Amino acid sequence: MAKKLDSQGRLDDAARAGWLYYVAGRTQDEIAVAMGISRQSAQRLVSLAVAERLIKVRLDHPIAACLEYSAALKKKFNLRHVDIVPSDPDGTSSTVGIAQAGAAEIERWLKRSDPIVVAIGTGRTLKAAVDQLPAIECLQHRVVSLTGNIGPDGSAAYYNVIFSMADVVKARHFPMPLPVLVSSAEERELLHAQALVRSTLDISAQADVTFVGIGEMGVEAPLCLDGFLEKDEMLALMKRGAAGEICGWVFDGEGKLMPDDVNDRVASAPLPSRDTSSVIGIAKGRRKFEAIKAAVTGRQINGLITDEAVAEFLLKG
Repeated sequence: MAKKLDSQGRLDDAARAGWLYYVAGRTQDEIAVAMGISRQSAQRLVSLAVAERLIKVRLDHPIAACLEYSAALKKKFNLRHVDIVPSDPDGTSSTVGIAQAGAAEIERWLKRSDPIVVAIGTGRTLKAAVDQLPAIECLQHRVVSLTGNIGPDGSAAYYNVIFSMADVVKARHFPMPLPVLVSSAEERELLHAQALVRSTLDISAQADVTFVGIGEMGVEAPLCLDGFLEKDEMLALMKRGAAGEICGWVFDGEGKLMPDDVNDRVASAPLPSRDTSSVIGIAKGRRKFEAIKAAVTGRQINGLITDEAVAEFLLKG
């Protein structure tokens, strides 16, 4: 117990040092004096605050090249919203940068005073964005999950976003109590006919804004890694022309939903109408180039948050 308390006390000190450094603008020497510690200890505490993700940084200055890419993508693909963040040439993370940008856009919608419906997909990138959200009280809004929160083995899906969002956003939340994929089209119809599920589907169709991840195809893709599709099923999908997926809905290289057995088994809600809802995809990374291109080409989404590398690829084609 004492060890746990010591650990919590150190995190408290790190949070204090981080606040003094990043918010109050104090130097490490000034922090050392204020906290009665050595400069080296102050430096270590500030580093710990960053390592433990106690500090969340947003860049407010718009970079000219990113703005140019944004305007060009809006025009080329007739998109409602585009946010381009700088690329890290040596970075390996698929979420750094766009998670912060995604959080800023989600927060902008949640701060509206008029009641809205916010629909949320699933996935690693979207969860990283929600993890960046500050605590927000917006009881006038409703937040609904487009996709199931149940894993293939019956456990709670780890990357389901609705519960992470419920921890920080004080609004009415409507989870989807289903898996992403079920065993047959008949089972999907039976489950969708249930009153609880029907209500969630009805709310999702009314979404004013929708935030989704974009999944690539391949044996390392989320649908395979999370156990929803076997490798041979994925390879067969790719052979039939699959380019990407959103909330389990698989589309081809032109961004059209495939008339396929897999889509017949998707239990997720359909994406809200792009005529009435801003459907914003959050994704980056070379592995997702083709999936993102198909999604914007076929208007699976009408908004995009990505990085310069993806923007350059989309504008070349």
